[in-house]
Amino acid sequence: MIVIRLALQSLSARWLTALLSVLAIAFSVMLLLGVEKVRTGARQSFADTISGTDLIVGARTGSVQLLLYSVFRIGNATNNITWKSYTDIASHPDVAWTVPMSLGDSHKGFRVLGTTPDYFEHYRYRSGNKLTLSEGKVFSDLFDAVIGADVAASLGYSVGDKIVIGHGLGSVSFLEHDDKPFRVSGILRKTGTPVDRTVHVGLKAIEAIHIDWQQGTPVPGQSISAEDVRKLDLKPQAITAALIGLKSRLAVFRVQRAINEYPQEPLSAVLPGAALQELWGLVGVAETALGAVSAMVVATALLGMITMILTTLNERRREMAILRSVGARPVTVLGLLATEAGVLTLAGVLLGTILLYLVLAIARPLIDQYYGLNIALSAPTAWEFTTLAAIVLAGIVAGLGPAILAYRRSLADGMTVRV
Repeated sequence: MIVIRLALQSLSARWLTALLSVLAIAFSVMLLLGVEKVRTGARQSFADTISGTDLIVGARTGSVQLLLYSVFRIGNATNNITWKSYTDIASHPDVAWTVPMSLGDSHKGFRVLGTTPDYFEHYRYRSGNKLTLSEGKVFSDLFDAVIGADVAASLGYSVGDKIVIGHGLGSVSFLEHDDKPFRVSGILRKTGTPVDRTVHVGLKAIEAIHIDWQQGTPVPGQSISAEDVRKLDLKPQAITAALIGLKSRLAVFRVQRAINEYPQEPLSAVLPGAALQELWGLVGVAETALGAVSAMVVATALLGMITMILTTLNERRREMAILRSVGARPVTVLGLLATEAGVLTLAGVLLGTILLYLVLAIARPLIDQYYGLNIALSAPTAWEFTTLAAIVLAGIVAGLGPAILAYRRSLADGMTVRV
């Protein structure tokens, strides 16, 4: 207790340098824990990109590729699914609902997804959240479009605006379906998923804009107006992928095997959760990099604290000499400086943790609204407690170096007045 009291009194006499050391450690701890919270939140948000869907079905391909183009709108399908195959799967006795999806067009760099109103009913994200509209309504007319929050914000669209879909996936399209423009009927709320960057139109609308096209180009002399196309049979011939919901999850492997062995055409059925984990394993190397940077920041803060203690040793020569002259044992001198380092580190850890939770409490709604990243405001995990305890221990150990150096200085050196 005497050592602790002496350490506190010594630090209070040098309160400015002590405060700066505490702040340096606090901000480094805040960064370390903040990166961990963001990493955990990003991983959870990534895993919650799609939920409530039991299977994703597409042409025969790898699970990651199927997930990328059907959920993340990245890349293209190797092939399409015929409409007959899709209806056969939809009629399976274990299937509760299906959502067809057709990809291939874009609008100013944003992917266009052809689907049905069931998409807005069954698509779930972040552990069961349903897609909701910030304004407008789900498309009811053939040429209605529902756009994601990022599309609306980036292009400045509002309900009622006209948009023209381009053929292909480039940000600048040289072939556009300008004879059949769409009207923005609704804008979705921010989700933090690829839905925000998607233009949703009806599945029949995809057929309508391509009715007079062949092999990616308009058929000369066969232009069909937007009014005339409404009178035609717009049943799709093929789709890109489909989301499947089952009546019982116990049947998921049975249905998956039946789809993978479908005799009419080669198909793949993947579990979204398993595919997401596989994909995260490919991109999760960023976690290691973030953790390494945070650890280096904490190490830098501890080095700063050691530097502060070392620079004050010359000023404290007389203090150390007096302590030794009145009979202070080696353990007392060592304990004094080590305790000072421990107090500074502990104060920095506590302050950094408190600041982090204050910032999270204020910033969480804004981060969720603007970036779609859900960071949980939960108690520190066992890993975080262990890390914080290790930082405090490292601070105490780091203080032993200056402590040993101070004790090794002779008593005469401490009493000598240097000019």
